[in-house]
Amino acid sequence: MASDAQQACFEAGIKFGALYHQFAGTPVSPASAPSLETAIEESIENQPFCEGVAVDILTDRLDVEHGYTELTGEYMEVEMRIDYEGTEVVAEMAMQDGYPLMELASVE
Repeated sequence: MASDAQQACFEAGIKFGALYHQFAGTPVSPASAPSLETAIEESIENQPFCEGVAVDILTDRLDVEHGYTELTGEYMEVEMRIDYEGTEVVAEMAMQDGYPLMELASVE
């Protein structure tokens, strides 16, 4: 049986998988970025054990030659907090070496 800390980490992974694969490819522009950030946050926060999600779409990096581009990991930074049975996990996503890396920041 998994410990509470292991389950909390698993829950963070599930939420990141849903976040990335649900929203990757969504059309985004600097003007629509704030509402998309809110939509992503509120969508993922609906899931069990999710206490908070902060999404920052990096509008200064968006390649909007045609007015918009598709959302990918290179255009966003994400932090989420999961609370499972009193164990809090903070997980983050940011680009590292050209890849949107999702990792644990803390488990308490």
